[in-house]
Amino acid sequence: MTTVLVADDDADIRDLVAFKLEQAGLEVITVGDGQAAVEQARTRRPTLAVLDVSMPLLSGIDVCRMLRADPATAGMLIIMLTARVQEQDVEGGFSAGADDYVTKPFSPRELVSRIQALLTRARTQDATPGLS
Repeated sequence: MTTVLVADDDADIRDLVAFKLEQAGLEVITVGDGQAAVEQARTRRPTLAVLDVSMPLLSGIDVCRMLRADPATAGMLIIMLTARVQEQDVEGGFSAGADDYVTKPFSPRELVSRIQALLTRARTQDATPGLS
């Protein structure tokens, strides 16, 4: 089963995202801060992480950079989930290594669709000879 890490300091958002992902047949790990996100990513090795940008201890941007720098987690898919919508914020998320950027308020269905699209794209690339 595909595992998704959801890191957000807002318990309501974390629970909503986890509920929708579980409905879609995904296994979900939830954490409330950036440090716990890094720890869970390194020990549990989820396929994808949904990271809130503004979290205690480490920001989602910091977590993204740390995961990209670690060979064990460098290939993990990462979606940033944030209320920050300024162009430089979005640019910062992508330059840190995020695969997608979703702004709050967001549609839980759209988030699930984006996650499924990333997972499908990753599986297709893994299955295509000659692509890496």
